[in-house]
Amino acid sequence: MTEIFDIDCRQCPRLAAFLRDIQGKNAGYYCRPVPPFGDGNARLLIVGLAPGMHGANRTGRPFTGDYAGVLLYETLHRFGFGSCAQSVSADDGLRLTDCRITNAVKCLPPDNKPIGAEINTCNPYLVAELELLPAGAIVVALGGIAHRAVIKAIGGRQVDYKFGHAVEHIIPEHFTMLDSYHCSRYNTNTGRLTPEMFEQVFARARQLLDT
Repeated sequence: MTEIFDIDCRQCPRLAAFLRDIQGKNAGYYCRPVPPFGDGNARLLIVGLAPGMHGANRTGRPFTGDYAGVLLYETLHRFGFGSCAQSVSADDGLRLTDCRITNAVKCLPPDNKPIGAEINTCNPYLVAELELLPAGAIVVALGGIAHRAVIKAIGGRQVDYKFGHAVEHIIPEHFTMLDSYHCSRYNTNTGRLTPEMFEQVFARARQLLDT
């Protein structure tokens, strides 16, 4: 069985070369595949796109140390999934309860845009992680790429599961998936995603888990 993470993975030549280049220009950056973060027995799994250049690629923890994580960790704290509302470094003491965060692609891609082959190469790790989820689990997909990666991982047909903010998908014999626009700076600055819209998704996740 595939493990959910491999720090030594270098299967994508473009990504491996890019990480070497970034590490050469940024001493002290993590610049490796970024592991999932959070509760190993979580019922809530958040799937993002990929590590951010100066966030997870720097700190080694998903959505940590950059703008994209600000709204996410504030929201997780508000709904009881995080011990505090900020995530600034991998050793800041933050704990997630009943929640884990992962990415569809574990390595930083150029321009934050992985190509299809890279998403597919990384997909077995997501397959393995989804298989560990307990009954009644909730998956929150942040953005269309994460959404499609999840559907691919469960062997579903993309046409049967259309991405849309706050759309709820019942994945028979697997889990419930909730879609959200990604909490990127672009989406929040343009108003495509507001804090209220983001909270709506996690309020529903909390409701489903509590009932």
